[in-house]
Amino acid sequence: MDKIFKLWKENPLKVIIWLAVISRLIAAIFSKGFGMHDDHFLIIEPAQSWVDGFDHDDWLPWNQAEGEERAYNFFYVGIMYLVLLFMKTAGITNAQTVMFIVRILHGAFSILTVYYGYKITLKLSNQKTAGTVGLLLAVLWLIPFVSVRNLVEVVCIPFLMYSTWLFIKETSAKKILLTAFISGFIIGIAFSVRYQTVLYAGGIGLSLLILKRWKEAFIYGAGYFTSLLLIQGGLDVIMYGTPFMALHDYAEYNIIHSRDYFISPWYNYFLLILGILIPPVSIFIFFGFLRTWKKYVLIFLPTIIFFAFHSYVPNKQERFILPILSFIIILGLIGWNEFQAKSTFWQKHQKFIRGSWVFFWVLNVLVLAIISTTYSKKARVEAMMYLTRYDNIQSIMYNSYRAYSNVMCPRSYLGEWVKEQSITSDLPVEKLKDRVFTDENYIPRFILFFEDVDLEKRIADTKEMFPNIVFEKKFEPGFIDQLVHWLNPINANESITMYRNTDLIPEKID
Repeated sequence: MDKIFKLWKENPLKVIIWLAVISRLIAAIFSKGFGMHDDHFLIIEPAQSWVDGFDHDDWLPWNQAEGEERAYNFFYVGIMYLVLLFMKTAGITNAQTVMFIVRILHGAFSILTVYYGYKITLKLSNQKTAGTVGLLLAVLWLIPFVSVRNLVEVVCIPFLMYSTWLFIKETSAKKILLTAFISGFIIGIAFSVRYQTVLYAGGIGLSLLILKRWKEAFIYGAGYFTSLLLIQGGLDVIMYGTPFMALHDYAEYNIIHSRDYFISPWYNYFLLILGILIPPVSIFIFFGFLRTWKKYVLIFLPTIIFFAFHSYVPNKQERFILPILSFIIILGLIGWNEFQAKSTFWQKHQKFIRGSWVFFWVLNVLVLAIISTTYSKKARVEAMMYLTRYDNIQSIMYNSYRAYSNVMCPRSYLGEWVKEQSITSDLPVEKLKDRVFTDENYIPRFILFFEDVDLEKRIADTKEMFPNIVFEKKFEPGFIDQLVHWLNPINANESITMYRNTDLIPEKID
């Protein structure tokens, strides 16, 4: 322990990086599964399907029916396709091994956020504040878990951080314009990962104009649009023959469906950040962040623009605010420490501040240990992994008690791109008779019953159509999955009861 404290005094960044590496390695090893729908079904599922010669959800334009064309952003998912293709070529085919390597790669990439977050803070403030910022970016309870996921909201952060650092660090007069161009180009890559980062990018440009750094603003914009044209525009020309087609379809879809998902009040993200950063420390940080609006406009303005826009938009999902969480931490701690040092009141109440930080770190470490080792979406993943012992399954039926059809299982873990059919309270099994009994390929080899609600009745109803189904295995969700589902049943983390159709027995793999 003495060696650690000595190393902290001599080289705090080294300690921070090691903590970041260890925490992400633990998450990569133990936090299997996937975090949310989008980080798997919009990234891994299509990419792995292309590797296997299939096309999940008809992403590829030449597989789309006339009149139902949709354009997708192929940049990040394309990178994952290349990664997964490389692993398959190298003989790495076990899905759990593949996803472990994917988590390791993402965790390693996220270290850049920690490194540049520390460097930015050290440049703007002092080593004490930089050390605290670095620790938070390394081991804040949520960060290792999301850092090893395929979340575009997290993958874009290192690009935002490095682009910001280029403007913060000292640059010679001869290189200032080149630095501005590179910064714009890098943050343009962030746009190709997550479109909403245009708000942060635009905030930097506006900040440069406010600071009267006219040439840098112009060159920064040139670098940004060069990146957009080459990457986003170029990919869309290749895939669709029209530049920015994916952006157009994405914007159109979100405008039309802006109220179809999670509608929350305008103050939702304010409360979310206060919760993530654990009060009362979170109150210190958010107060400090608001105090930096004038002194550190180059970071504050793009961050507050991003925050305000997402607070205004009706559809509010927790992950949407993640791209700016690191910047709120940086400015928040700088602003709070500057305020605290000059405050007579807080100088007299240091005991309360120390106690608040002790409470923060104790609670943070406890929650970090739980979240970083949780197996997310365990039942769905394990059900698919279990079915790898069978070959030529062809078709699976999902039976849900819900009144809408949103059930999806990660077929990339199964390795066979079977046909899927969903039964819900609005879509009883009888309605599938015409399709199922006219095409043997649609007869389910396995039926997965989600949750125990009315389970016996749902099984009995299904047996009227498939009388020879037998119980195979039950899969329980992990502890955190159960807790999240209990807190809000809209989170589909149910148990799965698997039945096998003995009329069509798939070949069992020895």
